[in-house]
Amino acid sequence: MFMVKQVNAAHILVKTEKEAKDLKEEILKGKNFADVAKKHSSCPSGKKGGDLGWFQKGQMVAPFENAAFNAKKGDLVGPVKTDFGWHLILVKDQK
Repeated sequence: MFMVKQVNAAHILVKTEKEAKDLKEEILKGKNFADVAKKHSSCPSGKKGGDLGWFQKGQMVAPFENAAFNAKKGDLVGPVKTDFGWHLILVKDQK
């Protein structure tokens, strides 16, 4: 079985679950993830379209990491709650 060792992801960080759900709906209806991240994400990565690059286990907080590593390439995951707020995670690639 293939074990994911690293994930390349982007995310959008917002304050409320409702905002995360609303933004997810917009993305699922065709809005560009990076454009939505640039406009709405409160994380500094938002300026780069939410891009987090590659990361491995142990580098992100547990709820975020679990969601990213249990998703498939291309999945839009969330809302995921962490101490930072609510995340939408776009899994861009895995290896």
